Amino acid sequence: MRVEAAVREQAALGEGPTWDTAARRLIWVDILGSRIHTYDPASGRRTVMATEQHVGAAKPRAGGGLVANLRDGIGLYEPGPGADGGTGTGHGGAFSWLFRDPAPGRRGNDAAVAPDGALWAGTMRDDEASGGGSLSRIAPAGTGGEISRTVVFPEVAVSNGLGWSPDGSLMYYIDSPTRRVDVCRVEDGLPVDRRPFVTIEPHGGFPDGLTVDAEGAVWVALWDGGQVRRYAPHGALERVIELPVRRPTACAFGGEQLRDLYITTARTGLHQPHPLSGSLLVVPDAGQGLPGTPYRG
Repeated sequence: MRVEAAVREQAALGEGPTWDTAARRLIWVDILGSRIHTYDPASGRRTVMATEQHVGAAKPRAGGGLVANLRDGIGLYEPGPGADGGTGTGHGGAFSWLFRDPAPGRRGNDAAVAPDGALWAGTMRDDEASGGGSLSRIAPAGTGGEISRTVVFPEVAVSNGLGWSPDGSLMYYIDSPTRRVDVCRVEDGLPVDRRPFVTIEPHGGFPDGLTVDAEGAVWVALWDGGQVRRYAPHGALERVIELPVRRPTACAFGGEQLRDLYITTARTGLHQPHPLSGSLLVVPDAGQGLPGTPYRG
């Protein structure tokens, strides 16, 4: 499959590609660079917005703007004047905290929005210590504006990829140092019966971000493995995309028909990074993605 550079960039730790259907563009972040990027593949237009602190992920909100998983908690960016597509990125949108929960040496990492509109946000320690991170569900605010935050997995190391099956009955989850992609049944919006779905071999790298396609297959980016892999719903390896970079971090389908696979990459920790390390890559016509859900808070 043909791998192209969608956006040539030198992000230290590119992450979290997300297709924003309303704005018809891709949102992604540079965690260590504290930047939120957007890219419109139809026009080539880009925006870059500096964030208050390290940002693990940024997702569209149903009412406009973004919800972001930051170092010290979850923040909201309101649409700024003249904001393109209502995201507010690059346009001076107002910032506020949804909640703050700072802890020395800990930061937000990957996040995703479930089919019910709830935000799932992970954390990790900078030293990647076992048990130092967690995964929480942040339910949309009720009529009174209150939110419900539930710590679902309280002791993980590096909370990473999240995704749901097309019918929403299964949730996939990655705690990277385990080298596993786990799968859970979903009951009342919460995961139960967590069990291994796929285990990556010792020399295959570490599973990082993931996405689920319209056929229920799971695409996984392998940090230090230089690959994105597609696993069938029953766990069989079906496809391997070899990449020119060593550290892909996450993948997501985007474009008008959700057929192009976008892949974020990292440069951090590499002595001689490939020239495309830190760029946003794309594999045209790789498959068929699922429409995303904006955060409904």
